[in-house]
Amino acid sequence: MGSTVTTTEPEKTSPASSRPGYGQLLRTRGAWTFLLPGFAARQPFAMLTLSIVLLVQHTTGSYGAAGAVAAVTGVSMALFAPYSGRLADRYGQRAVLVPGVLVHTVSGLSLTALALAHAPLWALFAAAVPTGASVPQVGPMVRARWGVRLQGSPLMTTAAAFESVTDELTFVFGPLLATALCTAVAPAAGLVTEGALTLVGGLLFAAQKGTQPPVSRESGHARVRHASALRVPGVRVLVVTFLGIGSVFGGMQVSLAAFTESIGEPGLNGVLYGVFAAGNMLSGVVCGAIAWKAAPRKRLLIGYTALAVAASALWTAHSVVLLAALGLLVGMCIAPSLITGYTLVDGLVPAGARTEAFTWLTGAVALGQAAAVTAAGQLEDRLWDGAGFLVPMGGTVLALITLVALRSRLAAPDRNRAVARGVGHRAPVTVD
Repeated sequence: MGSTVTTTEPEKTSPASSRPGYGQLLRTRGAWTFLLPGFAARQPFAMLTLSIVLLVQHTTGSYGAAGAVAAVTGVSMALFAPYSGRLADRYGQRAVLVPGVLVHTVSGLSLTALALAHAPLWALFAAAVPTGASVPQVGPMVRARWGVRLQGSPLMTTAAAFESVTDELTFVFGPLLATALCTAVAPAAGLVTEGALTLVGGLLFAAQKGTQPPVSRESGHARVRHASALRVPGVRVLVVTFLGIGSVFGGMQVSLAAFTESIGEPGLNGVLYGVFAAGNMLSGVVCGAIAWKAAPRKRLLIGYTALAVAASALWTAHSVVLLAALGLLVGMCIAPSLITGYTLVDGLVPAGARTEAFTWLTGAVALGQAAAVTAAGQLEDRLWDGAGFLVPMGGTVLALITLVALRSRLAAPDRNRAVARGVGHRAPVTVD
C-alpha cells in the first residue's frame, strides 16, 4: 500500500504587493476558514490557569495550594504539548485535536468536582495532570497553517504578529471573563465555561481539514524522518527565552490576584490583567505593521532587554494606578519578543516540524508560567503582599543572560547543506 503526501499551494506575493500588511495577510486564500474557529478554540486557554487559581483558592483558602494545582496543570501541558505537536505534524492536526478536546473537557470537569468536594490536594494534582496534558495546541496549529500558506513570503513576520495579537486579545477577554464568572456567578463557573468553550471551539477548528499542513507518513522503503525539533540548537535557546516570558504571565496572574484581594477589590484582578494583556496586544499590532530592517536576532535581544528592565520594576508598585501603568509597559515589551521568537522558527526549522517547534515554545511559556505561579504563590503566602512580583524579574533576567550568551545559535542553518543530525533537511517527497 502507498500513501500520498498532501500538498497545499503556498501563497505567492507579487513584488508590487510584497510590503507586509494586515490587509494583505487577511486576504490570503483560505485564511478565514481557520482563523475564526481557531480564535474560538484558543479563547479558553487564557481562562484555564486563572480559573483554577480562583476556584482552588476559594475552596482551600491558600494561594500556595491554588498555585501548586495550577502549576501541575502547566507543567503537564508543557511536557505533553511538544509530543502533541509532533503527532500533529505526522498524522494531521485533526487526528490529535478531536480526542484531545474530549479528554480535556472531561478532565477539567473532574477537577472542578473534586475541588468543590474539598478533595485532598493529591486528588486535585491527579486531576490536574490530564487537564494540562490535553490542552489543545490551537495557537501552534494556526501558526503552522500560516507557514504553509505563506511559505517564503515576507508576510510571515506579519502573520507572527497577527497571531501574537490574537493570543493577547484572548488574554484581554479571558481573565476578565474568568474573574467575572468566578466572583459574580460561582467559583466553579470559570472552569466549567472553559471546558465547554474548549469542546465547541476545538471541534469547529478540527473540522477545517482543507487548511491543515501536509501530512507525511512512512510507507514501504520510502521513509520521511521525524526527528524532534528540539534537536535544533536555536529552538533550545528560544525555549529558555520563552520560559522567561512564561514567568511574567504566571507571576502576574497570582500577584495581581493577591494584590487586589489585599486592598478589598478582587474584581479589579481581571481589569489589571486585561491592561497588561492590552499592552501586549497593542504593541503586537504595531510590530506587525512595521517593515523591519533590523535582523530578527537583533530585535529579540533589544526587545528582551526592555522586557527584563520593565519586569524588574513590578515589585515596587504599591497602588492600582502605578501597577496598571507598569503592567501596561511590561505587556508592551512582551509582544516584540514573542513575535520575533516565532518568526525565527521559520528559518530554524523545516516546515515538516514547525507545529512541534511552535508547541515547544508554547509549552515553554506554560512551564515558565507554572513555575512562576508556584513560586509567586509561596512568596505571597510567606512574605509581603506583592512579593510575587519578584518572580517575573528573576525569570526574565536569567533568560536574558542565557539569550545573550547563546545568541549565535539563532542563526538560520544552510538548508542546502547535507546534515547528518537534527531535523531532516531533505526536500519533501511524494510517497507512492
